[in-house]
Amino acid sequence: MESTLETNETFSKRENLPCIAPLVTTVEETPQIISAKVRGHFPKWLNGYLLRIGPGKFEFGKDKYNHWFDGMALLHQFMMEKGTVTYRSKFLQSDTYNANSIHNRIVISEFGTLALPDPCKNVFERFMSKFELPAMTDNTSVNYVQYKGDYYVSSETNFMNKVDIETLEKTEKVDWSKFIAVNGATAHPHYDPDGTVYNMGNSYGPRGSFYNIIQVPPEKVDLGDTIHGAQVICSIPSAERMKPSYYHSFGMTKNYIIFIEQPLKMNLWKIVTSKIRGKSFSDGINWEPKYNTRFYVVDKHTGQLLPGMYYSKPFVTFHQINAFEDQGCVVIDLCCQDNGRSLEVYQLQNLRKAGEGLDQVYNSAARSFPRRFVLPLAVNLNAPEGENLSPLSYSSARAVKQADGKIWLSYENLHSKDLEEQGGIEFPQINYGQFSGKKYRFFYGCGFRHLVGDSLVKIDVENKTLTVWKEDDFYPSEPVFVPVPGTNEEDGGVILSVVITPNQNKSNFLLVLDAKNFKELGRAEVPVQMPYGFHGTFVNI
Repeated sequence: MESTLETNETFSKRENLPCIAPLVTTVEETPQIISAKVRGHFPKWLNGYLLRIGPGKFEFGKDKYNHWFDGMALLHQFMMEKGTVTYRSKFLQSDTYNANSIHNRIVISEFGTLALPDPCKNVFERFMSKFELPAMTDNTSVNYVQYKGDYYVSSETNFMNKVDIETLEKTEKVDWSKFIAVNGATAHPHYDPDGTVYNMGNSYGPRGSFYNIIQVPPEKVDLGDTIHGAQVICSIPSAERMKPSYYHSFGMTKNYIIFIEQPLKMNLWKIVTSKIRGKSFSDGINWEPKYNTRFYVVDKHTGQLLPGMYYSKPFVTFHQINAFEDQGCVVIDLCCQDNGRSLEVYQLQNLRKAGEGLDQVYNSAARSFPRRFVLPLAVNLNAPEGENLSPLSYSSARAVKQADGKIWLSYENLHSKDLEEQGGIEFPQINYGQFSGKKYRFFYGCGFRHLVGDSLVKIDVENKTLTVWKEDDFYPSEPVFVPVPGTNEEDGGVILSVVITPNQNKSNFLLVLDAKNFKELGRAEVPVQMPYGFHGTFVNI
């Protein structure tokens, strides 16, 4: 086996990439349920909804969005019942979507697009409007999340929208800041077996910026409850008061929350003045690799921040894979990039390029690879400097105490060279219900030989092998694992993925793979245009 110690991945340049512009282009919604054409078979035990979300509308009137993350949220629902599959989709009727629709222009700013002043106002009014605080978007397009048995669609602002998963109708808009002192929360919460939910959100004030760990109770007290009872159990001050780190997810084990402060910085001054300067929010996010990456560990039962100061060389992570405890250590596995400029890459003008221009964008983008970090929790003041403090014989990850008391972390690669040929991996998923927060063996994700996923990959983290599903001209979405009822085998189940194509002569489809051998069991073809989306979930019915 090749060495799996810390190395810088090299990746081959790609040429003649096919144009994927149709995958990031406005589509029509399909509100009426349509039947899919099943080829092969869908297991009879697989009864439920695959719910997916992502951007589906990229302009209003003459106004166009600049960034992939800006598009209006489109909700997708595949219903599987006794081997049959149906599909429907609806645009989220957010206040943002409705305001933009009524005015037939972009009224509310998004991540990469600044809303321009109302052209009907006079010059003075338009000038003065630059000094009004921008309205916060409620276009929650990133993920489906669950609190107290209800489903919400979420992004990273202070708003979530509760959704009826049967009809895809929005039923309520919920504002985190009405319940706790945070300015938003991630779209990747973690769930305890009893239904308690943990999330993270930032707060900004005169004392500086804080990363807050949020706990939401598992049950409703009243029928109308949303996130009532939410509380902040720990506030971690950011290293720089006016430049907190951007983060998209965090790790959780049975007893701990792991937060990663990475050198992808949000310049609050730039963000607050963005409207006056005629810039979008995204202008205030910068990769600053002069800073190292720091790991924080918090006891989720007491809210106490553990004293260990863990650092590594600079990297960026958007999605954690899993985390668990072993022999007095926290082990956390992450999809990591050595260059934090990938948010800039996903401008729509880049995604819609063709030919040489597209190849250049792809070849300049960072690839994402799975890495394991080991954090020893009880570090003795007398622990020797310069020695590896990790007792884990199965991992080459190192944790070395420095003269200043900090613990320097070096990662273990959870992959072989084969993964470099797949363009790295993103959108990682595991058998979450049975193995989240526990020692595990398998995860699933999308290979990225293009700017969006172009293969499905299963990785065995113990022996670093991978299995790949791919089909030319097709682009699969985040794989969702669904366990076979009654099994406790880690990969006993199926993988669901929505697979789309820019080719108008071919059908998009829902794919079902046997999670064990990664062989196709069936596909359900839908003659409907779909854009490439972000995240989703499976709900049994």
